Amino acid sequence: MTAERRDLLVAWALDCGFDRAGVATLEPSRHGDALEEWIARGDHAQMGYLERRVEVRLDASKLLEGARSALCVAQHYSPPAQPNELNDLWSGVARYARGRDYHDTMTPRLRELGERIEAAFPGVRTRTYVDTGPVLERELAERAGLGWVGKNTMLLDRSSSWFLLGEILMTLDVEPSDPLADLCGQCTRCLDACPTGALPEPYRLDSRRCISYWTIEHRGAIPMSVREELGEWVFGCDVCQEVCPWNHKTDAVRAEDFELQDQRGSLDLAGLLTLSRDEYVERFRGSPLKRSKLQGLRRNACVSAGNRGDARLVPSLLELLTTGEVVERGHAAWALGRIGGSDARSALERALEVECDASVLPEIESALRALETPPSGDSLESSNSP
Repeated sequence: MTAERRDLLVAWALDCGFDRAGVATLEPSRHGDALEEWIARGDHAQMGYLERRVEVRLDASKLLEGARSALCVAQHYSPPAQPNELNDLWSGVARYARGRDYHDTMTPRLRELGERIEAAFPGVRTRTYVDTGPVLERELAERAGLGWVGKNTMLLDRSSSWFLLGEILMTLDVEPSDPLADLCGQCTRCLDACPTGALPEPYRLDSRRCISYWTIEHRGAIPMSVREELGEWVFGCDVCQEVCPWNHKTDAVRAEDFELQDQRGSLDLAGLLTLSRDEYVERFRGSPLKRSKLQGLRRNACVSAGNRGDARLVPSLLELLTTGEVVERGHAAWALGRIGGSDARSALERALEVECDASVLPEIESALRALETPPSGDSLESSNSP
């Protein structure tokens, strides 16, 4: 178990195109009680998979018999465009998700690296993960010296927090990298800036209040009490990273895999609201946004449209109100009630006469009432569940 072996593995990771790398020994998590308390509080929202295999999450060595260490890597995704350079759709998409799916870009290189390790050290076995298994990857990467877990629960280092993580578990003894100190200090900008209060205290994320959870992980209708708080976000959220002082020091680095591609960049909110399934399959091939599926993206687009209050989106919302699926029709009605105008009112009145779904009718009725009075200012305080 030598430092030379560690340095060799790190050099190989950099050869494969990763920006940083480090090694951690595999040992039980030091934060098992905190994870169990987080789940017990319900902070994981409806992500039931996080309740399963907790004992494995707390000890990654159980994922590979004989595993002794992990080679952890970081891939930077320097934001190529600021929101004011993007249209009304892509300014509401988290920066990591504007280009190619990081699973597709990082996994093949990690597997290639794993094969190189196995060839160089006969008898050694490896297993790779890119946010694809029960691995507490931020803690593992922290132990590998790739950063520290900040108050926003993201992994940070002096270069920024704009990076993605992957790891290779290995049945190989390697001297670990030196960890970094927590440099958040007294700063609470991320907690103060979170639009929904999803960071109720340092180092704790309440998913039930998190914009990324509602726009990516949640399935079905978004509660009315939540929608206004989601603002103009369509997929994910970057607020806690945008305000972090360490990210203000970031030097621009080209990351072509994560840049917005032409076939998607021309699509705006109006286009997404009326996008056909065939167009969706073509435009979003290889995109992280497919995780929300077309229905989820249209639902999110309705919420963003309603919060923008842009009357230019009314025609697209009118079309979705009559041709969309159940969840889409309900959210289109809500958005029309927020934007208002005679066209919206007429369409909602017609929809009320023909709509048969018991979940959409209350949405239409609520939207018509909203046209009589200003928005009530409901917040996430009134509901943490659908």
